[in-house]
Amino acid sequence: MQTGSEFIDLKYVVSQSRWRGLWRLLQGQYAAYGAAALSLGISALCRSSVYLLLGYFIDNVLGTANFSRQVPLVALCFIGLAIVQGIFTYLSGSLSGRTGERVAQRLRNYLYDHLQRLSFAFHDKTKTGELIQKVTSDVDAVRKFIAQEAVEFGRIIMLFFMNFGVLIYINPRLAFLSIICVPFTVGMSYWFFGRISKAYEAFQNQDGVLSSVLQENLSGVRVVKAFARQEYEINKFEKENFKKYGLGRKLLLWHSFFWPMSDIITGAQMLFGFYMGAVMTMSGEITIGNYIAYVSVLIWLIWPIRNLGRVIVQMSQGLVSFDRVMGIIKEEREPIEVGDYVPAERPKGEIVFEDVSFEYEAGQPIIKNVSFRAEAGQIVALLGSTGSGKTSLVSLLPRFYDYTSGRILLDGVDLKRYPRKYLRDNIGIVLQEPFLFSRTIRENIRYSVGRDVSDADIENASKAAAVHDVIREFPGQYDTLVGEKGVTLSGGQKQRVTLARTLLKNPSILILDDATSSVDTETEAEIRGALKRLMEDHTTFIIAHRIQSVMMADMILVFDEGRIVQQGTHEELLKQEGIYRKVFDIQTMIEEEVQREVASVSGN
Repeated sequence: MQTGSEFIDLKYVVSQSRWRGLWRLLQGQYAAYGAAALSLGISALCRSSVYLLLGYFIDNVLGTANFSRQVPLVALCFIGLAIVQGIFTYLSGSLSGRTGERVAQRLRNYLYDHLQRLSFAFHDKTKTGELIQKVTSDVDAVRKFIAQEAVEFGRIIMLFFMNFGVLIYINPRLAFLSIICVPFTVGMSYWFFGRISKAYEAFQNQDGVLSSVLQENLSGVRVVKAFARQEYEINKFEKENFKKYGLGRKLLLWHSFFWPMSDIITGAQMLFGFYMGAVMTMSGEITIGNYIAYVSVLIWLIWPIRNLGRVIVQMSQGLVSFDRVMGIIKEEREPIEVGDYVPAERPKGEIVFEDVSFEYEAGQPIIKNVSFRAEAGQIVALLGSTGSGKTSLVSLLPRFYDYTSGRILLDGVDLKRYPRKYLRDNIGIVLQEPFLFSRTIRENIRYSVGRDVSDADIENASKAAAVHDVIREFPGQYDTLVGEKGVTLSGGQKQRVTLARTLLKNPSILILDDATSSVDTETEAEIRGALKRLMEDHTTFIIAHRIQSVMMADMILVFDEGRIVQQGTHEELLKQEGIYRKVFDIQTMIEEEVQREVASVSGN
């Protein structure tokens, strides 16, 4: 539900021309932005009119017989122009500011929505800190560009042409002599624009790196403290911070070069204009009143042009940020609804792998020619060393990634024909690293179904995950608020809450990715007992390192370097020479040694 601003698909903003893209970004705000520009023009016209009125006052009112009669009228004109200028300056700033805020709100809403819909591959390769920096800092830079810098650019252009028109009205030759510096100032600004843009982009990229380092450190602060690695982390942060300092200093140096040069050029132009105006006044070509008006107008002609350089430089930063934001928007969304086969009923759960291979990067296969058949309701266990391809294989089932070759069939239909949403609605996953939101335990368990469920259903799922009794011991019970990422719970408690969350969903296919790795042996036995009853009607994939966790499986697949090297039941694999029996012998020997040590200590 979008609130406060209409939600518009910003994919149309992506364009080969950044200016066209920025213009499209204002869709729905054109009237307000146009009114801001019109108000700006009226405000600029009032300012220029003040100088003409000043010249008229000096030449036609000051020292004349009509002085006492015309002074009140002239004063009213000055006051009127000031009031009108103030009103329209306010309107311009208010309308442009509101437009900028609405565009920024729309951008943030769209980016947040867009990030939820991007593929796992995108999130795998993109650092969280960089995404946060783009959604916050870069969007704010775009807001400033629209609300301030683009408006200021328009104001300067309007002031220049209106004041130049006034100078032509005063004296055409003097007018053209007064803008000799303009081509040099604009050319210099454009030259600096390119260099400052590159410097600012490098600075923003490094700012993203620094944000990633900070975010990673704060997320893993307990690990840092546990291993006393504070000095290492401080040095790493200082190293990246020093890089940012160097890039910031380079950016500052470009600014430092620009301002003195522009001041020299515009200052020389003003002195030249004052001199030429004085010469022409003394020769009688222009009146004293016109000279006073000319001096005032010249200041408001040259200084805006000098500020044009500043605005152009600042605009370069906004444009760099716009390009960085567009980099995210250009990423293709995961087509979660795409698929030509959507059964009305839940899947039965028969899964067949036929010579399936998969690679994250071309030429580097992670899964190699895997074939097996899992009947509906069967329990399939995957055993193997870290990096052997177990998690990658089960990630193919909900189509987090699509297999490179071969076929996967679900109930006899190619998996790629199913919409991803259908698959994920019917597949439950307990990840290897449990994640909880900073909400109550009840809200975390209910998260999997996306709707209100009864307390009884939540408690039944918790009992199945052997966590109900633990939750009842908390002061707030199910309304206990867990900390960020669930830090107030132990590793085993978090894993059991995430297991309850998945069981509440009651999926047809269940994936347990090392789901009991963070619990003790006794709790694991409780969970296995509960799961054994629940898995009777669910096709279940279990990834585990403990033999005890896979012994009950109908089929055990032993992986090594992306291939199935052994396949069978626990009893069948024990009769074979290979990895499974070696792992079983080692784990059995370790358990026996532990039991002997416990017995010897108890005997003492």
